[in-house]
Amino acid sequence: MKAIRVHRPGDESVLQYEDVPMPEPAPGTVRVRIEATGLNFIDIYQRSGVYKLATPFIPGQEAAGVVDALGEGVPVFYIGQRVAFASVMGAYAEYAVVPAAKLVAVPNGVSSETAAAAMLQGMTAHYLAHSTFELKKGHTALVHAAAGGTGSLLVQIARKHGAFIIGTTSTEEKAQIARAAGADEVILYTQKDFEVEVKRITNGRGVDVVYDSVGKDTFEKGLNCLRPRGYMVLYGQSSGAVPPFDLQILNAKGSLFVTRPSLGMYTATREELLWRAGDVLKSAAAGELKVNIDKTFPLSEAAEAHRYMAGRGTKGKVLLIP
Repeated sequence: MKAIRVHRPGDESVLQYEDVPMPEPAPGTVRVRIEATGLNFIDIYQRSGVYKLATPFIPGQEAAGVVDALGEGVPVFYIGQRVAFASVMGAYAEYAVVPAAKLVAVPNGVSSETAAAAMLQGMTAHYLAHSTFELKKGHTALVHAAAGGTGSLLVQIARKHGAFIIGTTSTEEKAQIARAAGADEVILYTQKDFEVEVKRITNGRGVDVVYDSVGKDTFEKGLNCLRPRGYMVLYGQSSGAVPPFDLQILNAKGSLFVTRPSLGMYTATREELLWRAGDVLKSAAAGELKVNIDKTFPLSEAAEAHRYMAGRGTKGKVLLIP
């Protein structure tokens, strides 16, 4: 089969399109013929060596497709069934072997493209709004990158919870996407200081929670946007890692909370995975959750897809199509 492999960390040029052996399913696993693969910033971190992995490896942690072969002891799935997965390496390929415990069925009415686009980012938005900080009516949330793949889904879910949402974007085009998703206010951070604007919008009170996927460029000012005992939820670092800082700052700024969650810890059991994936995919099937696919690339053009995503100009999900 064809796959993308990384033999050494580096820039986009290390993403090599190669012939690799067809994987065979071991007991408890399923071979999936991949129809669409979702790209995420963690793929860039792993490719570049920011997150270190043994080489060679096939990148990618999210895809959707069709069950192609079953290992022993897998009664839940059947050949030809449409499925999706997240948080399993090896998705930049024509086929992947996935633990059955990590697979979910894709409901009718949801394409493989939508399923691949929704799994990792959709479940991330789900745990952020339901579990890391449970949004309720009366809460005010600041969502950075509100037009991005996770950001726009988080805005939609936050809206359903009745929260007041302030989003940040870089352009007016992206601001329109954030507003369409349900943001009450959108700040173009390229034109205005988002800290000043948040304090103006909240009459100096600050927000209950900041959802920050940007990291270095926004973290410190984001702390200043929080009300006393507010929550900073740092779930990404598209601008770079947040430098170490003195925890006494959290006291000085109002007994703040900071957390760095990950999807793996919020889908730690089969039951939790089925809850989150089920909510996301059923909402997508019903049209209640709009999954915005920005651009698709052939699998062979994974390097170009990484360049596009690293430019932080995306307006939704980026996919690879084998």
